[in-house]
Amino acid sequence: MSKKNPEKSSLDSLRRNYQLGSIEDHVGGLDPFEIFKIWMDEAIEGGLIEPNAMSLATVSKTGKPSLRYVLLKGFDENGLYFFTNYNSPKAIDISNNKNVAVSFFWDSLERQVRVEGQASKTSEQTSNKYFRSRPRISQLSALSSIQSSVVDNRKELELAYRAVEARYEGKAVERPSHWGGYLIVPSTFEFWQGRPGRLHDRIKFEKDDDQWTVARLSP
Repeated sequence: MSKKNPEKSSLDSLRRNYQLGSIEDHVGGLDPFEIFKIWMDEAIEGGLIEPNAMSLATVSKTGKPSLRYVLLKGFDENGLYFFTNYNSPKAIDISNNKNVAVSFFWDSLERQVRVEGQASKTSEQTSNKYFRSRPRISQLSALSSIQSSVVDNRKELELAYRAVEARYEGKAVERPSHWGGYLIVPSTFEFWQGRPGRLHDRIKFEKDDDQWTVARLSP
């Protein structure tokens, strides 16, 4: 391992002066889903790699937090949708505690979005519709992979995949019962825009019954 100048590699010396945009106070007149759509569209148009990648935080029944990235696969006035293995650690966490949090960070736009809410399984129709839209290789992987289980080596994964591939040769792949979607119903949205001198813009929406309240937060 090569030696580096500690002054150049020190984390406390890293600085970035955010100055690409702002969030005006009148944003409170909008629904947070409208703002989220505008920002997501701009992230997609900006050519970001997987702009729909979101970190998902869950908590186990013993109170242990876990964090991982999943892909947002849709959103509407009801909430945010993602899909996964129902036997995975994240799904087990959700079965014990529906409270979750997700965040998006769009570095080149100097933006972050945080969402808190409760997650529940989507309908079978929604899960089936999305599963049918997936590439065949992804469908087969969902059947062959026991997510998060220990395997001896890469070859074991490939052999399991080939076995499933042979079993479904010439046939449509049906969604397995252990795989499907979740809908996160938000209770809060927070929109963060980097600003010069670390005087960032933070706008938080909170659901109060059926109405959204909005407040500007100190950075």
